[in-house]
Amino acid sequence: MPDSSPIIQIERLNYRYPNGTVALCDVSFTIQPGEVVGLVGPNGAGKTTLQLHLNGLLPETHPDRLPAGTSAAITVAGLPMLKSNLREIRRQVGFLFQDPDDQLFCPTVREDVAFGPLNLGLPRAEVERRITECLTAVGLEEVAQRGTMHLSFGERKRVCLAGVLACQPSLLVLDEPTSNLDLRARRRFISILKECPAAQLIASHDLELILDLCSRVIVLNHGRIQADGPPAKILSQVTFLEQHGLEVPLSLKYGQR
Repeated sequence: MPDSSPIIQIERLNYRYPNGTVALCDVSFTIQPGEVVGLVGPNGAGKTTLQLHLNGLLPETHPDRLPAGTSAAITVAGLPMLKSNLREIRRQVGFLFQDPDDQLFCPTVREDVAFGPLNLGLPRAEVERRITECLTAVGLEEVAQRGTMHLSFGERKRVCLAGVLACQPSLLVLDEPTSNLDLRARRRFISILKECPAAQLIASHDLELILDLCSRVIVLNHGRIQADGPPAKILSQVTFLEQHGLEVPLSLKYGQR
């Protein structure tokens, strides 16, 4: 029988920044293998803070006891979020930042995609296979030798995605994946994500994207989960969305779904 254990399990996550700002309050949820979950809410709701906990980028230190300001049981692919497990957790959870320039640092596209697999200690032949496979998946095989800074914003975003996919994570954590993309680039990015077999947690203000990709949406505001359920049902509630700084997507407002 296939393993049905959650890829992510969070129980009562609380987080307070060193300056005293409370960012997350009693957050609990799970994500199953292959599940695509949207994470929505106004600016400052805690979405990015929550995502940064999922591969150990927060808290800022990682002793085997959680520091002051944080309390939670966070489990990734059956591994508790402890310092001793961070290497494997970061292999399981691939993070795609909102700005690709925060993620790209190698001179060429090929080198950037190779960086993760090489650091996993994979044989060179396997690294080369993954480079080719992942650049083909994002439609960038023809620019493998080009410098990343000579690409468009949308192309750089796809290079970042190829680099994440090359590590074969079980969960993709995406922060505003379609921000600053034109319509053509947005459609292409969505089509790539639809083909991805990994579970996904997508934080976005693009509610049409959430409706298109996600089987479930979590609404976060003031650091707390306000709703968790089917996107079409939750994102059609006018009063509820207004209370949490959101608006009904046009496709639901005008009955196009």
